[in-house]
Amino acid sequence: MSLTFHWFLPTNGDSRHVVGGGHGAPVTAAGGDRPPTIGYLTQIARAAEDLGFVGALTPTGAWCEDAWLTTAMLSQQTERLKFLVAFRPGSVAPTLAAQMASTYQRQTGGRLLLNVVTGGESREQRAYGDFLDKDARYARTGEFLEIVRGLWAGDTVDLAGEHLQVQDARLARLPDPVPEIYFGGSSPVAGEIAARHSDVYLTWGEPPAQVAEKIAWIRGLAEKEGRTVRFGIRLHVITRDTSQQAWAEADRLLAGFDPATVRSVQEGLAHSESEGQKRMLALHGGSADGLEIHPNLWAGIGLVRGGAGTALVGSHDEVADRVEEYHRIGIDEFVLSGYPHLEEAYWFGEGVLPRLRARGLWAHPHRDAPAFR
Repeated sequence: MSLTFHWFLPTNGDSRHVVGGGHGAPVTAAGGDRPPTIGYLTQIARAAEDLGFVGALTPTGAWCEDAWLTTAMLSQQTERLKFLVAFRPGSVAPTLAAQMASTYQRQTGGRLLLNVVTGGESREQRAYGDFLDKDARYARTGEFLEIVRGLWAGDTVDLAGEHLQVQDARLARLPDPVPEIYFGGSSPVAGEIAARHSDVYLTWGEPPAQVAEKIAWIRGLAEKEGRTVRFGIRLHVITRDTSQQAWAEADRLLAGFDPATVRSVQEGLAHSESEGQKRMLALHGGSADGLEIHPNLWAGIGLVRGGAGTALVGSHDEVADRVEEYHRIGIDEFVLSGYPHLEEAYWFGEGVLPRLRARGLWAHPHRDAPAFR
């Protein structure tokens, strides 16, 4: 089986420095170095497509551009790249969301993947008119996905749930193919929803032993539901021709972190309701000491950025080794990013992917496909 790699579209801006944002953390000034224009995002999307990334994740939240609109425009500038669109069920009615996804599939030739984000921060949710608490949001997400999946299957859906109600809901045109659902979350209720509805369970880049525990947890829950789930991981990457060059780049990024900004970001993230965010914070404890928490796994990004806060750092061979290590415990999909996203896509695509191909772990989805059938 060939591993699947996705890149990231920085719709909050890009830079040669780390751009903060997410989970209540404001976008840092570096986000203005390369504004998220369609022109610049097109460069990244086309590079990812050419290098062999299958898709590109686009985030959601008040801190970035809208994912649906941005990727719809980018789909017209690319040919094969899929878009892993992050969206929050609380802001879109389920029948409308199912219809939007169906339209997206037809107009792009089936290039939509959906990253369902329940929303870990109540303060931000309230800004969008959503006043449910975290557990209730997850319960609503379960009802939402039950409705959407029924509609995509061609059913007429009637549901009177605790949070959502639809009557005689039906789609005139079904999506082909049905978009795959990517879903993450570290709380018990998140695991239940993931096991019941997700195609791919996503985790942030914790050390392999912790990731293995998550995989076993979700796999067990899915088996109780009579389902199988694939597993993916969200990581940043800093890969260079030599290990020394890669760590020098990590040190350069770290040197650019203003201590006051680090303190401010950490204070804000400490109030996060997200279990995943709490696990990210525990990896570094707000300190710049001891940031290599596993060989070639660096927690420095999380000092100034919410959400995914770890990076694979090393030579191309070392990064390929870590990818293979994660694969051995059950990870088949990798959602990657790096600063700046255009250049780092080439570093990984031209440095690491050929090494994984040589190991029989990866095939270019467009150029090598016949050899892997």
